Amino acid sequence: MRLNRIDLNLFIVFEALYRERRVTKVARHLNITQSGVSNALRRLRETFDDPLFVRGPEGMVPTPVAENMIVDVRQALDLLSRSVGENLRFQPELSEREFRLGMNDLGQALILPGLREKLREQAPKVALSTYYVDRRIGEEDLKSGGLDLLIDAPDINALELDQAFLAELPYVVTMRHGHPLAKGPLSLQCYLGADHIHVSSRKRGRGQVDVALHALGEQRHISMRVQNYLVAANITAESDLLWTVPRMLAETTGLYITEAPLKVPPLFWNLYWPKSVTMDPASRWMRQLIMSQFAESCSRLLPD
Repeated sequence: MRLNRIDLNLFIVFEALYRERRVTKVARHLNITQSGVSNALRRLRETFDDPLFVRGPEGMVPTPVAENMIVDVRQALDLLSRSVGENLRFQPELSEREFRLGMNDLGQALILPGLREKLREQAPKVALSTYYVDRRIGEEDLKSGGLDLLIDAPDINALELDQAFLAELPYVVTMRHGHPLAKGPLSLQCYLGADHIHVSSRKRGRGQVDVALHALGEQRHISMRVQNYLVAANITAESDLLWTVPRMLAETTGLYITEAPLKVPPLFWNLYWPKSVTMDPASRWMRQLIMSQFAESCSRLLPD
């Protein structure tokens, strides 16, 4: 017998018949017609090749097969009921759920400390696991359930996913204190004459800054390319390299900060999740927590 061929609603009728022993009471209790109850019983009999209930002086009397089934059926229905109930009334202070988030190390550095503090206060048993994944892989992981949420640029357009705007991150130029260029406004000429460090997970390709320079017919010299923002911050602090980075991160590094000498489009981030969990209370709670944390971080680290 294959479970996918059985209407699970039949077990609700089965349990009610076992408890009430009368078709009329079951119909009233489940808010269906008597013929609906009789039809469900017919299908149950066909499925299990047994009468299951026979008429007696006190109503419908369960057969030995029904007696053997009732304990397992009630346990299964109770488990499903509790599962649905927990999802409908998600209680973060009691939950032991693990949320799997996809984001790069920039996102981790910007929101995880504050997010962890919120979890400690509101949901001490909730766990977080974060992963950096390629955009295409992250999209597939969301669809398959491998990730609960993904933070990425607004370049994902999948019908199976929902999204919300998370943050707009303008760029600035950073350098070590005492750098020869760390005095007054930075000119484009000086910017182009310096060596630069660039953060990217890709082996090649242009970033936001290089696209903006290309539009001006200019090009900077990238002498070092790394994959980690915090590594870039440490190298910048110990060298004469310039690092063009979202201000929100720059404000946390202790580096000297100056405005970029060209117009660089800001980095936009969206929050993505499967449409199937849009109304799930646990997912909604975590999404709201992440968006709240980003809003707080932006208001604290970015100037008005």
